[in-house]
Amino acid sequence: MRLSTVLIALSAGVAHAGFGLNFGSNKVTVNEDLKIPGNSPLELCPKAHDDDILSIEKVDLVPNPPKAGEDLVIKASGTLDESVEEGAYVVLQVKYGLIRLISTKADLCEQVQNVDMECPIEKGDITITKTVELPKEIPNGKYTVLADVYTKDDEPITCLTAQVVFGAVKAVENDL
Repeated sequence: MRLSTVLIALSAGVAHAGFGLNFGSNKVTVNEDLKIPGNSPLELCPKAHDDDILSIEKVDLVPNPPKAGEDLVIKASGTLDESVEEGAYVVLQVKYGLIRLISTKADLCEQVQNVDMECPIEKGDITITKTVELPKEIPNGKYTVLADVYTKDDEPITCLTAQVVFGAVKAVENDL
């Protein structure tokens, strides 16, 4: 499975000043006001969420942080206030340090197939459990994922961000 699919699964699994970008260390800064409950690096984006149609109750990753070459189990739960229909989309950005790896607008209904769902996603409670095989070849470093998710009518579903560190970041930084 490609790294982009893994990162999309992380960011779209539930749908899905808090970035804490600190490129001088391997620490991941967490904004507790935006933190999604559970054992994961997911946070809400630093903007208003009053109109979001998805309320995320909890997301757990095992292991957290994810490890290259191991299975990642994603468990998520939330509530949709409205059904999500074909035409919904996710604006996805993935960075490796300061380098933008992915910046794309993707069909949400295609992406949720990665977590064994399909559109329309009916309103109500949602629970997802998905195991993702992470490749061994993921380069060491800090990855930042941003997923801004919208309905076909451009109404906000949710906006999520996460930082994931793979491997020994200090060794990578010393080589730069």
